[in-house]
Amino acid sequence: MKSRKTGERVLISFDYALKRLLRNKANYEVLEGFLSELLKDNVSVKSIGESESNKEHATDKHNRVDILGEAESN
Repeated sequence: MKSRKTGERVLISFDYALKRLLRNKANYEVLEGFLSELLKDNVSVKSIGESESNKEHATDKHNRVDILGEAESN
């Protein structure tokens, strides 16, 4: 886990937090809330696919995950 200490708070990287969140598919509500705020629309997550890593080099940190969702404004 990558974290930094600034003042009194320990900050956790966004990447780590999302990977941790997506490991447990019971956390749909948290993901829905995040996406709804990000997109400024009510989002409902229908399914989360398996994540994949497309690392070509040891230093690559790219991961992909398919999320099937529905926005209220369809």
